[in-house]
Amino acid sequence: MKYTTLPNTNIKISKICLGTMTWGEQNTETEAHTQLNYALDQGINYIDTAELYPVPARPETSGRTSSYIGTWLKKTGNRDKVVLGSKIVGRTSDYVAHIRKDGFAPHSIDDAIEKELKRLQTDYIDLYQLHWPERQTNTFGKRGYIHDVDDAWQDNFNEVLHTLEKHIKAGRIRHVGLSNEKAWGTMRFLEEHKMHDLPRMITIQNSYSLLNRTFEGDLAEISHRENIGLLAYSTLAFGMLTGKYVNGTANANSRLNLFPQMSRYSSDQCKEATKRYLKIAKSNGMSLAQMALAFVNQQPFVTSNIIGATNMEQLKENIDSIHITLSEDVLKQINEVHAVIPNPAT
Repeated sequence: MKYTTLPNTNIKISKICLGTMTWGEQNTETEAHTQLNYALDQGINYIDTAELYPVPARPETSGRTSSYIGTWLKKTGNRDKVVLGSKIVGRTSDYVAHIRKDGFAPHSIDDAIEKELKRLQTDYIDLYQLHWPERQTNTFGKRGYIHDVDDAWQDNFNEVLHTLEKHIKAGRIRHVGLSNEKAWGTMRFLEEHKMHDLPRMITIQNSYSLLNRTFEGDLAEISHRENIGLLAYSTLAFGMLTGKYVNGTANANSRLNLFPQMSRYSSDQCKEATKRYLKIAKSNGMSLAQMALAFVNQQPFVTSNIIGATNMEQLKENIDSIHITLSEDVLKQINEVHAVIPNPAT
């Protein structure tokens, strides 16, 4: 395994992070524990979860993923061997109304942290993140920003950081980060940190893959200049970048077959780009999954690559991507495809 350091801390984390959002929906508790044991044996020490998980979010499963991690921690006593990251849901919508209705209000943050600590059966969370912005912006599946004059959101960056600071001082969380955030929101949080000596956002967890390289715009510069590490998720694009959906080998229990509404990576352009990337991988003796993950691993702004799997074969292949270094020629071929079909997913 390779390791990096959470920016502005002395916390060492594995370059590959174990993602967990299928646990409790597509994976049982026993399967979750098996994945955790294997990942730890392979040197993975960073685990990502959220109060929302598993996905798709449903009232009857909400929080189940973190509970599975909690039972594993209690059974194994491995808390001191892992770094835990979790998240609080953003402003309410029908999708998350069963969890909470008041976004990042102080009492909501208090409630979210208390409940997550109980599910995880731990006294502290290493990295606590805001799952998505409360304000209306182009977060999920929207290419461009269109201002919503009816958005009732009021600037609360300072209040949010004050609330999080209270929990840091109490020892419930160690550090804070962002998720699904844009350039403006990231800089506003940094502004409040610098002006008022409030907690510093150290990471940003956004989607990043061969099918969605939009992070390489303004956010990549912010990442470099402000030392905010990317925790890259959906690096296999809901499984599209395994090639199984374009070569007809996906089984009935695969993610996009089970949940066709999750169509961000299913467009004709995504499929065409995937076919071209698959050809590059095959001609260079790699699986598409490992090439796609190795590409993410090599990016200088990536602190950790969040992988996920529903079976052990997938998990082993994904973790083994850490041993692959893409040549300049392969990177050139990848960028040639990207130039013709740039960011087909958002």
